[in-house]
Amino acid sequence: MLNRWLGRPGRWLAVAALGGMAVAWQALDNLPSAHAQGAGGAAASTAFPEADAKIAAKIKAGLRKGRGSFEFNGVKATPIPGLYRVEIANGPILFASEDGAHFVAGGDMYGVVENSFVNLQELEYRPQRAQLLAAVNVKDQIVFSPKGKTKAYINVFTDIDCGFCQKLHLEVPALNAKGIEVRYLAYPRAGLRGPSYDKIATAWCADDPQTTLTRLKNRESVKMAVCDNNPVAEHMELGAKIGVNGTPALVLADGSLIPGYQSADELVRLLGVE
Repeated sequence: MLNRWLGRPGRWLAVAALGGMAVAWQALDNLPSAHAQGAGGAAASTAFPEADAKIAAKIKAGLRKGRGSFEFNGVKATPIPGLYRVEIANGPILFASEDGAHFVAGGDMYGVVENSFVNLQELEYRPQRAQLLAAVNVKDQIVFSPKGKTKAYINVFTDIDCGFCQKLHLEVPALNAKGIEVRYLAYPRAGLRGPSYDKIATAWCADDPQTTLTRLKNRESVKMAVCDNNPVAEHMELGAKIGVNGTPALVLADGSLIPGYQSADELVRLLGVE
């Protein structure tokens, strides 16, 4: 798909560079940037500082020779001398030479630290994800809050018919007991039509969304009642923007994206909650 996108003038593609992060996360359990968090706040990114203006202009000029219709922006330096990170508006990330005559597309850049590899692309995207999630009205989420003080929270993109989503939901009481708030967003994997959509929309439209969501995840019989102006489509669009490509997908307050099921014990450790 990336080759087709780059090879055809005027062909645009939704941002897809985040997709590779899902696989990368599992190998990066000991990232140097702390995941421990309070109830809010996002970490700043220093992985790719802004490039010198003259170099940035030279790179853009070189790339425009190949695709003059593309908008190249966000030129940043990388830890590799002579290699620069370039964003294409509404398109993928490139790693280009200083003259803009050559580039690499479709991969992630990693740094090597003690006992770990660090996905620098992931570090760069975290603040953007955190900002997008912070803009979501909590009233449009189905929230399971601790009875006492909230020490941390996780955003969870979920699907009613997803087995691992159902398994994760069983961990919610244990998470709440540790002071972790769970904020659900709707992400029916089958799309905005069909039984899965009807189920998750019914939960969001219910007078008691928490109980309805729980009953549906427990595979209990619930009468479908889809209301107008529910936030499911908006949640799906947001998920696509931040790189969600499956469920459950967890996003921490710092913007870290964690794909797949995690136990309560694993999340407590990851969040640094005592």
